[in-house]
Amino acid sequence: MELSTLKPLIEKSFYSIKHEGLSIFIKRTIRYITKLDRNPKKNYEASRVCADVLFISGCTLPHPVRYRVTHQREQLNASGINSVEVFYESLTLDMVKNYRVFIFFRCMNTPLIENFVKLAKSNNKKVIFDIDDLIIDEKYTKTIKHLGTMDDYERKAYDRHVNDIQKLLKQCDAAITTTEGMANELKNYVPQVFINRNVASEEMLRLSTHAIYDRDELPFMDYASLENNTHKENYKKAKKESDLRLGKFRIGYFSGSITHNEDFDMIKSAIIRLMDEFSEIELVLIGELTLPEELKAYSSRIITNGFLDWKRLPWLVASVDINLAPLKQSIFNEAKSENKWLEAALVEVTTVASNIGAFAKMMQHNVTGILCENNEDDWYNAIKNLLIDKNLCKEIGKNAYAYALMNCSSIRTSRNISGYLRNIMTPNIAFILPTLQISGGVLVALKHCLTLKNAGFDAYILSDDYVTENPVCDGEELFAISKLDTSMHQSFDVCVATLWSTTNFLLLYPHIKSKLYLVQNFETNFYQYGDFNKMMANATYNYVNKRINYITISKWCKSWLYDDYNKNSDFIPNGLDTKRFFPTKRDFASGKIRILVEGNSNDHYKNVDESFHIINKLDMEKYEVWYMSYFGKPKEWYKYNQFLHKVPYDKVPEVYRQCHILLKSSLLESFSYPPIEMMATGGLVVCRPNEGNKEYLLDNQNCLLYNSVEQAVEQINKLAKSVDLRTVLVQCGLETAKMRSWQNIEPQIIEVYDRYISGS
Repeated sequence: MELSTLKPLIEKSFYSIKHEGLSIFIKRTIRYITKLDRNPKKNYEASRVCADVLFISGCTLPHPVRYRVTHQREQLNASGINSVEVFYESLTLDMVKNYRVFIFFRCMNTPLIENFVKLAKSNNKKVIFDIDDLIIDEKYTKTIKHLGTMDDYERKAYDRHVNDIQKLLKQCDAAITTTEGMANELKNYVPQVFINRNVASEEMLRLSTHAIYDRDELPFMDYASLENNTHKENYKKAKKESDLRLGKFRIGYFSGSITHNEDFDMIKSAIIRLMDEFSEIELVLIGELTLPEELKAYSSRIITNGFLDWKRLPWLVASVDINLAPLKQSIFNEAKSENKWLEAALVEVTTVASNIGAFAKMMQHNVTGILCENNEDDWYNAIKNLLIDKNLCKEIGKNAYAYALMNCSSIRTSRNISGYLRNIMTPNIAFILPTLQISGGVLVALKHCLTLKNAGFDAYILSDDYVTENPVCDGEELFAISKLDTSMHQSFDVCVATLWSTTNFLLLYPHIKSKLYLVQNFETNFYQYGDFNKMMANATYNYVNKRINYITISKWCKSWLYDDYNKNSDFIPNGLDTKRFFPTKRDFASGKIRILVEGNSNDHYKNVDESFHIINKLDMEKYEVWYMSYFGKPKEWYKYNQFLHKVPYDKVPEVYRQCHILLKSSLLESFSYPPIEMMATGGLVVCRPNEGNKEYLLDNQNCLLYNSVEQAVEQINKLAKSVDLRTVLVQCGLETAKMRSWQNIEPQIIEVYDRYISGS
């Protein structure tokens, strides 16, 4: 654990023991340790799941986390947005790549979180802060009367915690909060604020329904008709509770934390007057409330209990006739939520509340609750009227229940928060690669991905292979996620298959708006006759009613897709990083002329054998041969001076610059990179023409083409002899490479993909 994290926890512990008592501190410690025990599992889940939203909780208290994390996750789930939750101490930088939106709830700034936010923003992810209390600035917290009981050390620690929360808040793109009062203040710290009120979860509704049944129906049933012992035991408990309430009128105050003492003190005179006047009144006090001295005389009519499991709360609230929710007038209290009203409404109990903030917003006076001004007479009269007119009291409770069911549950409100998050999410684009091993096709996909990332999209790689490290393109790191060890639950605006085998994801994964297939070659011919993969590859050009759109990188591919398979496609020409592939003048006068052969000897369509048939006919006293291959190795009969195996891509330009002539014999290429890369470095090219290099190769202008082994030998010897020919080819080759600079092509990449994102 970081020292920056440990210190605030120690300070909180001293505060809790002094102001809330040892028993409360022990209970919270047990809850905290339990949470820590769960962290490895949550950490594993958060690292291994790819979803839309990650909630990062910085709160150890269960009540706020339940409302602001668990319930909001339930809302999102009801609208088809998948989320994961992690405790802030389990957060790792690796988690940034797995999500689209990050919601920090009551988190303070730490070095790791600060780096996490920077990394998320640099990759166009959205970072949101969720807060339900004005613990964001000392100007608000200084109005809390209870904080005046702290000593100087404790107060400084508390203020430091508040300032750390504010520091993280200001780094976020937006905030989500509970009330209008909170929203008005948060606008001073973040550019955008969305109100998502606290709502009831499905479990709250289920428990509240049971509590109503146990109060209103079960005690009045025929005992003999009950089916089993469990039902009979429940009946006995409900009957006993009903008998205890008979002839009583219960007023309940469910305080929560100790900071609400001053709120209750505001109405205690009215309560005392009522208890003096009406002997049937019982007062139920739940939570960390200090019983005022003036009320101790009525202790026989007062029922008290400390913090309880929230699952017991519906039965306790259902046991009272009136729920009290006093709040002193302050900017801090005006920002508080209407939770007390909602929890009472779910069990058809009428709430009497202060006419401020969220209570005034959500309660309709005399219809779904009673609103009081903060004076003794108003509270006294409101409670007395409900005591005298019990039918009105019940009617208001039922009205509140009906309103809450329709407007305040996770499912009924799910479209609000999900709609907001969908609007704020950066459009995301995933490129599916069969492997991250460098090849021409992989490099093109990485370049498209990087271009879109730099244009402001949430762009990254999905790999069909394991990912040991993120790929790098043009010196910039791109996020890569392995589909083999990641559970996929994220939604995609655009998903791009890049090899025939990767199209399966497009066909099977349901949460993709636009499905694209980046066709970089006629992959049917990657396989020899009789290979089953030949048919599987070919099938990907024949998809019908699959909503897959095609993009290609060569005019040749665009032609055969349309002519042979009746598929229209977008064309994005391949480009070259001319900053890395810069020219160097070659010396043909002294020493041997170095020939570079490039290609995988195991792929028949690369036709590497032909290159070495050509080499074997050359005068090896005059020439030196380097063979570069990432996958295949030299065959026994190959003649070469140096074998370059698995050269890192950033070292490839230097290999070209050390060679004079590239000999390339491929039979099949969608777009052949080695010739244009060699041209860009000022080298010469002798090449067999194919559909993938005809776009830019011009015989006797920027290269020499051949159609037989004998002709290739002649072309190489011609280059060795003619200075004038070499000069023309080099100059024209440099001009060809310059035209293919990625800088000139990037606007077209952005335009094509943006069209699919916008749906136009």
